[in-house]
Amino acid sequence: MVEDYPNTPIEVTDVSFKDALAKYPRILVDCWAAWCGPCKMVSPIIDELAKDYAGKIVFGKLDVDNNSGTATEFGIMSIPTLLIAKDGKVIDRIIGAVPRQEIESKLKASGLI
Repeated sequence: MVEDYPNTPIEVTDVSFKDALAKYPRILVDCWAAWCGPCKMVSPIIDELAKDYAGKIVFGKLDVDNNSGTATEFGIMSIPTLLIAKDGKVIDRIIGAVPRQEIESKLKASGLI
């Protein structure tokens, strides 16, 4: 387990996005908004995954309403969008509310867990 990998999702902003990708070789960023119903369904799944995979992968949350620069840069048109990054680069994404198993399957396929 890596000591500075938190077991709860970290807040990611336009300012800290690239730093988070640089600091954590394996990170999933949940791009969400407070008004988004499907985002509210995914949020507790992200919280659970952060606990279960603490030390292996970091989970972050980026509020697209307050951080439109990152959303624009990555062409996020629908939320929730989960950006999967490895070694500083976004390598995959999941769009929409999906079950935990689908998120874990994508993380395994991407070599993050």
